[in-house]
Amino acid sequence: MSDGTVSWAELMSEAEARLHRAGLQSPRVDARRIVEEASGTPPSELHQLLGELVTVRGVARFDAMVARREAGEPLQYVLGNWSFRDLEVMVDSRALIPRPETEVVAGLAIDEVTARSSGTSREILVADLGTGSGVIALSVATECPRSRVLATDVSGDALAVARANLAGVGRASTRVTLHEGDWFAALPPAVRGALDVIVSNPPYIGDDEALPAVVADHEPVTALRAGPIGTEFLGTIVDEAGEWLRPDGALVLEMAPMQTEGIAARAQLHGYQASIHEDLTGRARAVVARRAP
Repeated sequence: MSDGTVSWAELMSEAEARLHRAGLQSPRVDARRIVEEASGTPPSELHQLLGELVTVRGVARFDAMVARREAGEPLQYVLGNWSFRDLEVMVDSRALIPRPETEVVAGLAIDEVTARSSGTSREILVADLGTGSGVIALSVATECPRSRVLATDVSGDALAVARANLAGVGRASTRVTLHEGDWFAALPPAVRGALDVIVSNPPYIGDDEALPAVVADHEPVTALRAGPIGTEFLGTIVDEAGEWLRPDGALVLEMAPMQTEGIAARAQLHGYQASIHEDLTGRARAVVARRAP
């Protein structure tokens, strides 16, 4: 194929047809996103692009992306980037895809940081345990200028993704540090008893729970499954958080809807005042546990 023999509009129609035949749920949306990414065009300018003819390099990039999506790879990994709250972050198969429910959890953590920022000049110290691609930590840092965030993960691969995203947030990056290790063991001893907020979206899927193929085949299993019952890591965080929080500190956790009541009760046994919060679909999704005054 020589340059200038096919338009972006024709390629978008081809992509939609191919993805429809592959049985994907949103072939039109996926085709549009692939054309935007392959052409380097922002969504607001796509209509101006569609009549333009495509270079050989553009066709090759487009075709490779459509083939990956046809094979069932998540659109986010195909594109290599995704939006999360106010951020545009890099994503690949080394870390979980950022999800809308986690945006809600990040918002709950930001609310806790904001409440503690009022009336004090000190930094608000936050730990994001199991940070993955870093989206919660980076959201807190960019939306709460008085925060300092310690982001941990046991996976060096995930931290490499977080590090790449850290480089894209400007001055806020100076208030985020990355720490490799297992939950609280990754934190420096100096912050024991000094954290204002601990936030986490840990693995919370049981070993025997079924997952959609698009998740099971592509996303890192260690970031999804927690063990036989699914609440193993949530329980560890609730049980150990008290040693690391300030007397007025808060714990913000994401989990499956059927886990919220049990985790809230567990937090209450440790003396927290716990509340359950819904995601954007109205399902119970998070527990916020505040240390009782």
